[in-house]
Amino acid sequence: MSPSMAAARQSRAPEIDFAAIKTRQQGAWSSGDYAVVGTTLQIVGESLCETLDLRAGQKVLDVAAGNGNVSLAAARRWCDVTSTDYVPALLARGRERAAAEGLAIDFREADAENLPFADASFDAVVSTFGVMFTPDQERAAAEMIRVCRPGGKIGLANWTPDGFIGQLFKTIGAHLPPPAGVRSPSLWGTRARLVELFGPHASAIVAEPRRFVFRYHSPVHWLDIFKTYYGPVLKAFAALDLSAQAALTADLMALVGRFNRANDGYMAAPSEYLEVVITRR
Repeated sequence: MSPSMAAARQSRAPEIDFAAIKTRQQGAWSSGDYAVVGTTLQIVGESLCETLDLRAGQKVLDVAAGNGNVSLAAARRWCDVTSTDYVPALLARGRERAAAEGLAIDFREADAENLPFADASFDAVVSTFGVMFTPDQERAAAEMIRVCRPGGKIGLANWTPDGFIGQLFKTIGAHLPPPAGVRSPSLWGTRARLVELFGPHASAIVAEPRRFVFRYHSPVHWLDIFKTYYGPVLKAFAALDLSAQAALTADLMALVGRFNRANDGYMAAPSEYLEVVITRR
């Protein structure tokens, strides 16, 4: 091998093993029971559907749907809804919720980076705090664009980098670094990244900051719920020894202290997210 070829090989960025990363992520989201946290976020799905101005009879795809917040909201508006996720247990929770309300939703196991639908199949493609966690962001965005019809809408709710949940993941990352080369999920909560991902195929991108308030009995109650049910936090604690767990706990309590607007022991922590409507060109 010539010196120039050797130098080129050394300078080339290492290839990211997205499949391995996705497998680990799937394991994280399958652990605990995200639905316990996800159910509290229902209002975000309702808000997104109103912003999208969904109409009865429209075909709507929910990507990385979790336990189905946007799916339920769209079905309440008489849309023809398909709800997808790669965690079967979360789809099962969504089915339970839909059955309890008598809502007709098609639940299907699917990978956000490889959607099993034909081009231009849906009038609206949505995701709340879901697709933003895919490891291959470009591919996930391309799939949402592909299955949305021209003139259709892509609706997203994504945590911002500076909001409470964005800072939660930053705090976890300081104790347990993410895989090298993988972009931060919270970039989906920035207009610049959305333009990179969707701009060439969009006639309009409207992104407005919103707030969801995490309401718990106390900061300790919030941490107990997230350590028990929210996969990424559960897995982070499981990967650390007792001393490191104590350090992470201290940092998370300090984080809550920064955002909590309650002063009576209760927790009411606003978390900024970006509500996004992209019109498909």
